[in-house]
Amino acid sequence: MPAPTDLRPRTDGDLEACAEVLAEVHRADGYPVHWPDRPGEWVARAASIGAWVAELDGRVVGHVGLSEPDPDDRAAGMWGRPSAVVGRLFVSPAARGFGVGARLMDQAVTAARAVGRHPVLHVVATRTDATAFYERLGWTLMGTVEETWNPGETVTIHCYAAPS
Repeated sequence: MPAPTDLRPRTDGDLEACAEVLAEVHRADGYPVHWPDRPGEWVARAASIGAWVAELDGRVVGHVGLSEPDPDDRAAGMWGRPSAVVGRLFVSPAARGFGVGARLMDQAVTAARAVGRHPVLHVVATRTDATAFYERLGWTLMGTVEETWNPGETVTIHCYAAPS
């Protein structure tokens, strides 16, 4: 499979295709940990600054969002300076190994810096494939924290910052 033919801002019209790709990723990798009731809305929420899709032959194969940090965002809190949170990164299993994820991450980093923010993210600690990917891109582990997602459910989260 060749590199994606297009990397562009995500539109509302892309949300259904993004949800389909997300379903593929969930079946293959278990991301997201909890399948959302409305996957298109879940994808859309992580984009207060921007969101982008990667296409191959006119088909959406990947997504990344960039958002303002929530007041309780642990990665942003660890960074302690103006930041933007990279999230909702996913790439179709069929499109992996061709630089799609790296291109999406580059886009999010560039966009964060364009608005004077430093990119940060958090990832579930059990997602060793994702942590290895971020570390290959030069992201730095700032720390590991425990979060409560649902009553009685504690999850270990790694917090990363983009290379300076």
